[in-house]
Amino acid sequence: MSTAALSPLLEKFRVHLVDEKGASPHTVRNYFIDLVDFERYLIERMKLTLLSASHAAIRGYLGTLAVEHAPASRARKLASIKSFYKYLVRQKLLPGSPAKLVKSPKQPKKLPKVLPVDELFAILEVPSTDTVLGLRDRAILEILYGGGLRISELCGMNLLDVDHSGRIIRVMGKGSKERLCPVNAQSIRALEAYLARRGELLAEPREGQDPEAVFLNYRGGRLTPRSIARHLDAHVLACALQRKVSPHALRHSFATHLLGGGADIRSIQELLGHASLSTTQRYTHVSWEQLQAVYDAAHPRA
Repeated sequence: MSTAALSPLLEKFRVHLVDEKGASPHTVRNYFIDLVDFERYLIERMKLTLLSASHAAIRGYLGTLAVEHAPASRARKLASIKSFYKYLVRQKLLPGSPAKLVKSPKQPKKLPKVLPVDELFAILEVPSTDTVLGLRDRAILEILYGGGLRISELCGMNLLDVDHSGRIIRVMGKGSKERLCPVNAQSIRALEAYLARRGELLAEPREGQDPEAVFLNYRGGRLTPRSIARHLDAHVLACALQRKVSPHALRHSFATHLLGGGADIRSIQELLGHASLSTTQRYTHVSWEQLQAVYDAAHPRA
């Protein structure tokens, strides 16, 4: 989104998110899709400004979204609005936030989508080891599952971020927080097999090449999350799996399989880089479902 379209207050908030909070371009873009739409509603429908908006005006805005937007989408928009008004209060531009007491829409609790171990292993084996791009894709899948990385963290990996002997990858997580991710020996072997041929992708000089990035596209530029998702779709299709598998599903599977293997929830929280334990605890619901299935299958009265 062009920042030229932002009002002065929103532009100040954008600078705050980028310079002080270290928010990613994706996060900033989502904030301002929400806030520009909200400001337009205030001006056109309520004859109000961002500074004169009331509790009732914000509730009215969310009401207009109820027909076409799911609860999760409305909750995200409200979160953007609340963050913006918290910023205005901290800057002493308002005495209090009109959004503070607006309740977030109730959302159905969704369990993380987790792959069975056999299906996940089948996907990991699909990329060819005969080509540099196949080796690259295999390394990507092994590290997403072996380290539980977010897709943005994987795309941001540089060559100096990998400790090969220690089997540790340094990543920059949400809020520009650095995290060390241990990975298994298989992940490192897959990565090293790709790195041995990675130079082929930089052999012909082209505009946009990124020599520091670990994962490159065929032109030598840094891979994007969208590209990785597209490659994963192709590998899932090759396995003939009747399900949609996103890169984030490998992270969910990483956490759930660790929990099923006996890892404690706080260790998994650290490995995933979750700021709050409550975010990690949703994986326990998956394990309880598994325990319920075992109980139903084994107990004489079940």
